[in-house]
Amino acid sequence: MSVLEPLQHALAVVVSGAHAGLGAVGSDPDAGATWVASIAAVVLVVRCALLPLVVHGVRSAHAAARARPALKELTARYRGQRDADSLRALTEERRAIAAEHGMSRLGCLPLLVQLPIWLGLYHLMSNVGRGRSVGAMGSDLVASLGQATIAGVPLADRGYAGAGPGHLAVVAGLALTAATLSFVTQRYLVAPNVVTADLPEAMASAQRMMPVLSAGGLLFAGGVVPVALLVYWVANSTWTLAQSAVVWRWFPTPGSPAALRNAAPAAA
Repeated sequence: MSVLEPLQHALAVVVSGAHAGLGAVGSDPDAGATWVASIAAVVLVVRCALLPLVVHGVRSAHAAARARPALKELTARYRGQRDADSLRALTEERRAIAAEHGMSRLGCLPLLVQLPIWLGLYHLMSNVGRGRSVGAMGSDLVASLGQATIAGVPLADRGYAGAGPGHLAVVAGLALTAATLSFVTQRYLVAPNVVTADLPEAMASAQRMMPVLSAGGLLFAGGVVPVALLVYWVANSTWTLAQSAVVWRWFPTPGSPAALRNAAPAAA
């Protein structure tokens, strides 16, 4: 059994449950819009479940920002001391500062948790697109999703090349939308909320490249993943943008450009 198989079955329950709920309120069960909403329901369930981790991550970022001056002073104080006693004392003092400010190493956990979900959904949609039943998505739902389309393009299809320019327009449009949302989020909401003053130049450069890399990755992946997964990425990127905007506006990291900008109107 694949490691991702239990996750596929869990995602199949969410998709099929949302599909059944929409059908119960009158939506056409075979319509592409119904299936798009069912896939978007996965985003709603997953991201709501991750909100406690997001809050934890924001608090951890704030704690790290508050601890940064003390850590910087500590590093300067022990600079050039490489003996065992000094290194042991440095480690202990770092731990004490981290504990004092409530620092945590789990700030990236929400993203790490989403990675297997993306893989699980990719395999789920790939299997369904090939006509295979997966858990709660039995043969009837598999057949329904296989026939569902968005602007005439089957949700089970993949790749930019397809039946004419309409296929390219839909797939490229979805991939470009997801990529644009990701770029805007990383460039204008996430990057300004990160303190890079004390980072090594290599890490600061990587941080500056992240918006382009994330957008480029989505554009590349758009050529190989099922259209249904592109729908998921658009919905997920929309949630990420809105969530990042809330953090940027009301919970910026102390000392970051976002915090300084948001504090300026209050000071005026």
